[in-house]
Amino acid sequence: MFFPPTQPERRDEKRFREERAKAICGECAVRDDCLGYALSIREQHGIWGGLSEAERRSMATV
Repeated sequence: MFFPPTQPERRDEKRFREERAKAICGECAVRDDCLGYALSIREQHGIWGGLSEAERRSMATV
């Protein structure tokens, strides 16, 4: 659920998958470290530290 499937997914499926992953991140003790790592390597895929690709991209441009 943290990464998109290999086949196309509908918008509502993507939103549901990402919400489930983010809920898990919300309970994770290493969330900040995970997000920091994803930002440091400019990870382009998946949910890391509770943020999606687009959310991380917007943080990098600020």
